[in-house]
Amino acid sequence: MGVKGLQYFMEACCPETCLPVDLRQMAAAHAKAHPDSTATVVVDAMACLRYWYQCHAWVHGGQWKEYMHLLEEFVGAFTAAGLRLVFFFDGTIEEQKRAEWVKRRLRVNQDIARVFQYVKNHHQQPDREMFCLPSGLATFSRFALKSLGQETWCSVREVDYEIAQYALSNNCMCILGQDTDFVIYDTVSYLSIAKLRLDNMTTVQFCREKLCHILKLQKSDLPLLACILGNDVVPEQQLQYVRKNALTSYGKKHQGDKVHAVADFISRLHLNVDGTLGFSLVHLSKADKEVTEKGMQSYLLPGQTSPWLDCSLPPPEPVCVMQKYMNADILQAAKEKHVQAECFMIYNVLHDGVVDCSNTLEDEEEVELPPQAILYQPVREHIYSILLPALPDSYDHTFTVKEWFVFPGNPLKEPIKVGPRLLNLPERAPDLATLWFGNDSEVKGVRLSTFLAVFDLQDFTEDLNHLDSPLVAVICFVTYVALQAKHLSLEDIDAYLSQAVCIRYKSYSELQQTRVPEVDPRAVQLGSLLLRGLTYIIAANSACGFPFPMSELMPWKTFDGLLFHSKYLQAHSGCSKEELLEGNPAWTTLFLSLRELVLGACRRRGSTIPSQPRRVQHGRPMDGKPHRASGPQPFSTSDQYYRQQTRGPPPCMQGYVHRPRSRHPNRRRYHLAPRWPQYQNQRPGFN
Repeated sequence: MGVKGLQYFMEACCPETCLPVDLRQMAAAHAKAHPDSTATVVVDAMACLRYWYQCHAWVHGGQWKEYMHLLEEFVGAFTAAGLRLVFFFDGTIEEQKRAEWVKRRLRVNQDIARVFQYVKNHHQQPDREMFCLPSGLATFSRFALKSLGQETWCSVREVDYEIAQYALSNNCMCILGQDTDFVIYDTVSYLSIAKLRLDNMTTVQFCREKLCHILKLQKSDLPLLACILGNDVVPEQQLQYVRKNALTSYGKKHQGDKVHAVADFISRLHLNVDGTLGFSLVHLSKADKEVTEKGMQSYLLPGQTSPWLDCSLPPPEPVCVMQKYMNADILQAAKEKHVQAECFMIYNVLHDGVVDCSNTLEDEEEVELPPQAILYQPVREHIYSILLPALPDSYDHTFTVKEWFVFPGNPLKEPIKVGPRLLNLPERAPDLATLWFGNDSEVKGVRLSTFLAVFDLQDFTEDLNHLDSPLVAVICFVTYVALQAKHLSLEDIDAYLSQAVCIRYKSYSELQQTRVPEVDPRAVQLGSLLLRGLTYIIAANSACGFPFPMSELMPWKTFDGLLFHSKYLQAHSGCSKEELLEGNPAWTTLFLSLRELVLGACRRRGSTIPSQPRRVQHGRPMDGKPHRASGPQPFSTSDQYYRQQTRGPPPCMQGYVHRPRSRHPNRRRYHLAPRWPQYQNQRPGFN
């Protein structure tokens, strides 16, 4: 992230640019200079995820109650220091950065493969050096911080730009993150999250003024420096010949590194010209010149100019792909909810026509469980059918969504185009205006039936009537996966449901004490499968106008990775239901009722879930023979699959997609959350 090599240069070669700072002292100084405002720290949340997730267990799917506790401590430390926090999350990926995003995702795939290899060889969680973020951590963190009462925003363009702009225009004290792009932007001070110590509220400031002094540059030269060194817009190799020439010229007088050499090159451009367009003297190809100018332009905040550009314009507003086809109130509501971090996925579908999903802890050698991107494709198709308009035949146009989903074998050369799949409802699916803005009692039932139809469960409204929202989410997930994935066993269902019951009655400190004698790679993937399932549950909840309170669908209400792993090992070792539920009769009763709901739903669909205990003991059954996977061959990931238009199940999903029978009339007897209110205020400081 950021400018290639600049972080190392500042820390190792020019430590005088790294200033130790005390946040309490900064807050006091800011309060003295600005007595009418609270000292505000703008947080690059995506850069903080690794800092925040300090739970020991991570490979199992995350310890979410403990994670919530750590976030509370983080927020509390800043509040006690008199500081206000504003969090920004990445809400979209700009196409000019897609290539860099793909490169990183493929690299993380290799890291994940090494994690699974370690687990198979050692049957334990790898050391922190191999740490991978639990699946969905960024998505759930938005809602976690909002539940803690924190101001949280989701970007509609490059998040670094929005952070720099917000901080400057709102007179904030500093930016907290770990991205050297914030050295390049002419904005407020940039502080390191990696160097932050909460116990004494100290960290390091990467000082752009000191950097300019050492390099003999102006602040307006920094965007050009960043582009020649390489960043997310200008690939490092694109201007490699410019750096090579700069090093050759610089080496005639001094022994220095590339940052000094490029800075000297820029300084000489200033000296050699009389006007403001010195960069035009550099012999660049048309393509290199265009990408460099685009890279410099990306650093200019509103009202700022560059001596290296003919004209300085802020990045254009994102173009809404559905603007010609949809009601303006719907589009505005989708944007507002997205910006305020109150929904998931709907803005990306309606405004960009693109949905992204980063890496998931999935084993590339697993042949029984489909990748989550494939398993949940029918769910996404149903969500798209709710969001995308049904056009008259005269338009002769079919809407599709470009999906950039990371899973083993996907080369990410191009997006997969996925179209909507109509919900199997007795009546035509309601329009978005009704779902989002309707306020009569009948609409509440429609929201629920539409939500359940996303998972092909709309005729189970009465069965779910007595359950609270977190358990409804778990039942939707387990039933859907049991029907879609051929090789889910009774033991897997018991593990999912028993942990969902037990977590309701355990504190984060009790969950920390859970002991897992070994780590099973299949259980690792099943844990990640549930987390990705929860993201689609909150996406469906967003699309349907919030039939459930969003806070009730979060993993800290439904899942703990360590607890699930222990239940998985117990269930596959043949322990009794009473032992699985820790000898608590009330827990056992609830578990058995949930189990019967899932199995009953499967029976009504003509599906019988088999018992297949694996009796896990260091990767071997109790009989000492290696477990041999049976069933389907590994999923096809050929280029031909990625070129097809995925309306209906792709070839590798045949046998997994459930075709539901005819539906019962909707009974509409569920107690529902308040409706989605009309969109609210715009984000402060943005147009």
